[in-house]
Amino acid sequence: MKGFNILLVVLVLFSACKQQEKSAKNVDEMQKNTAYESYGEKLSTSGIEKPEKVLASYRALGASDTLKTKFSARVKEVCQVKGCWMKLELPDGAETMVKFKDYGFFVPTDIVGKEVVVNGNAFLEVVSVDDQKHYAQDAGKSEKEIAAITEEIRNYGFEADGVLLKQ
Repeated sequence: MKGFNILLVVLVLFSACKQQEKSAKNVDEMQKNTAYESYGEKLSTSGIEKPEKVLASYRALGASDTLKTKFSARVKEVCQVKGCWMKLELPDGAETMVKFKDYGFFVPTDIVGKEVVVNGNAFLEVVSVDDQKHYAQDAGKSEKEIAAITEEIRNYGFEADGVLLKQ
């Protein structure tokens, strides 16, 4: 019986030490990510490009090219239905339409004007009239604004696998 009690004490001490070590690791991880809320795949804050460099890269892309990149920009518009897409501001009045890989995650609908970091693939896309009207409807545009959409447009597209929302 004495041996069993000693073994029990050793196991309790070992378990307590493991939990304390785990808690210390969680605190370190939380301190690293206090400035950002994460959606989709976990991202680091290293290697973030400026919007100016990304716009130059977009302008150099061909019709079927893609570019893997991570950059920061301000949110211009968000899907008001469920946060399933957003538009980010680029220099010179340009913008990029961001969709989320496999619709695997969504962002909050109240983040217009906030800074985000997106990671994924940049590409050029042609947006049909029907798709533009759908996005306008999601964004809460008026019937008059939706009816004014009559031509397809070439757009800077982005498929994000992860987003960091600056807090």
